[in-house]
Amino acid sequence: MDEFQVAVHTSASPTSGTYSIVHITLIGSEGVETPSITVNAGVDEHHLLPGSACVVRVWSKVALGKVVLVRLRLKARTGLPDLDWHCNGVEVRRIYSGQDEEAGKQDEEAEFFPCGRWLQSVDGGVELRNRHLCLLNSETLQILKDHRLKELQSKQRHIRWGKFADGVPHCVDMASVKDLGPNLSYARQSPGINLAYLRGFAERAEPWKSFTELNTMFIHNGRLNTAAKYVQAHWTEDWFFGYQCLNGCNPFMVQQIRSLPSNLSITSDMLLPFLPDTSSLELELERGTIFLLDYEMLDGVPANMINGKQQYLAAPLVILHLNHQGELKPIAIQLQQAPGPQNPVFFPSDPGPDWLLAKIWVRCSEFQCHQLSSHLLRTHLLGEVSCTATLRQLPEVHPLHQLLMSHIRSTLQINIQARSSLLAANGVFDKAIGSGLKALPVLLSRATKRLRYRNMCVPSDLEDRGLHTLPHCYYAQDALQVWNALLRFVGGWVDEYYHGDKDVEQDTELQSWIAEIYTHGFSHSGFPESFKTKPDLCQFVNMVIYSCSAQHSAVNFSQIDFALWMPNCPAYMARPPPQTKGKLTEDEIISILPDVNATCSLLINLLLLSQPAADYVPLCQYREAVFSSGIPQRLVKQVQAELRLISDEITERNRKLELPYTYMSPDRIENSVAI
Repeated sequence: MDEFQVAVHTSASPTSGTYSIVHITLIGSEGVETPSITVNAGVDEHHLLPGSACVVRVWSKVALGKVVLVRLRLKARTGLPDLDWHCNGVEVRRIYSGQDEEAGKQDEEAEFFPCGRWLQSVDGGVELRNRHLCLLNSETLQILKDHRLKELQSKQRHIRWGKFADGVPHCVDMASVKDLGPNLSYARQSPGINLAYLRGFAERAEPWKSFTELNTMFIHNGRLNTAAKYVQAHWTEDWFFGYQCLNGCNPFMVQQIRSLPSNLSITSDMLLPFLPDTSSLELELERGTIFLLDYEMLDGVPANMINGKQQYLAAPLVILHLNHQGELKPIAIQLQQAPGPQNPVFFPSDPGPDWLLAKIWVRCSEFQCHQLSSHLLRTHLLGEVSCTATLRQLPEVHPLHQLLMSHIRSTLQINIQARSSLLAANGVFDKAIGSGLKALPVLLSRATKRLRYRNMCVPSDLEDRGLHTLPHCYYAQDALQVWNALLRFVGGWVDEYYHGDKDVEQDTELQSWIAEIYTHGFSHSGFPESFKTKPDLCQFVNMVIYSCSAQHSAVNFSQIDFALWMPNCPAYMARPPPQTKGKLTEDEIISILPDVNATCSLLINLLLLSQPAADYVPLCQYREAVFSSGIPQRLVKQVQAELRLISDEITERNRKLELPYTYMSPDRIENSVAI
């Protein structure tokens, strides 16, 4: 007879306990099972209370061999609430007797079977494995191979692919967060924000009366935001326009060029007054000091109707020059893609109101591309595709499932919520943003088509766009440091489980995972549809983790700082792009900007989205049991130490800056897309 001492651990959170009864079964390596026994029925001291451990004895008349699975089943007690139970795990120790006792003590210690999730009475039997991760090819027992397959089949019945819009990465086929179940949903503790000063404007469907009135609203809402006050003080200055291209909430549009776009209606002589003495456009292009903003993805996109009035979008081309002081300044702006007499090019030498309005139009276009391409597509939708494929194709015992899930799990909930609120009828995109609900699928489809895998990987992206050597591009400096630290962490993790490229090629679960991401997400432009080598695998996994943590931090938590002073980041424009020069006064500009209620509705949403949660998890902080011992624990400690050094360096640099760049400091990066 085999005898075991089993300790069933309830997690410590105050709501982890349950009134229900837990049945437990031990399963041996040959498929032999112990009779199911109850852990807590009829035994007063064995309550499943938070932080408790219920210890029971389990017997088997038939030799069990090595215990490889533990089955738990929750059953509601009659007359008591059927509460979910959060099980931390189960500890199993074989009890030896007689002559075998000393040998047993030397040969076998207690084995832990982690759970770390909510169990429900409707789940039926849930089977746990020990904490050791492995690839399918490393499995030696058929019972464990079967367990992996059954888990994936169950997940694939629950987690299915849906469609959000044509030409856009697919989403999870769920309309409600409730459908996710307790283990894929979460509660976020808000730090609390005073929105009363903004909500009071909800009924004013009219333009702001003056910049003075707008400033009054700003003072009440931005007086504690030092970054936003700096933006308000400098938003009209050319150097700050260029600064935002490098370090604002969307540092992904600007690129170095070696020749002018053919559809830009300018000559070298037109730009000469804005270049250094004795230089020329051709020489500056050769030196790599000419940069471009091109918003061609907005060309022809239908603009929204807001407050019953037609609004307008533009698709600008902007030429910028990097001067000897390291300032990136705009020197030419064409507001539409097709050149012509009704599409003038604006220069810094034009009348002040004309030049300012041209820059505001560019900032409006920037807002659309930032929200839908850089933010929604490149972080939220990438994370959702990766998470859906991970749940469907990588079992929990797979090393990459455990590495990835802390960074991508939350994307399902936040994206479902976004589709049912922000991106739905009467949401902020419908009521306050120029691209609106009709343009949204068009823009997302175009952004998806234009996305390149190289541009999702920081080193190649920065080099391709000529930002890797710019001394005042703090985003580039910080992004490269964080990317490389994460890549070393991912590389160490992959090395632990994949001993060579052959292991990568032969991992059928891994190949199914990347094939599903390719098919349902990004089937173009250099994205891999299979993996051949370890470096290829490391780069892709690192790209997913980086995009859902550091990149999301850069594009999300920065946005209120740059948008709180609305003229710096207008969400739409109330008149068409100007076709002539010299007829505008500065006082007229306020009437072209978003209405009062739309302004405040958008700011409410941006304030809510830009606040780190009171309980946020910083980058590479892991709560799962698999990271608490052995090689995973060592790798986590190494990357955490490296990230602390990066944070310290950024803090030291920021002390010398008038406007500190903080969004990529690891201590301020959330581990996942959780808002």
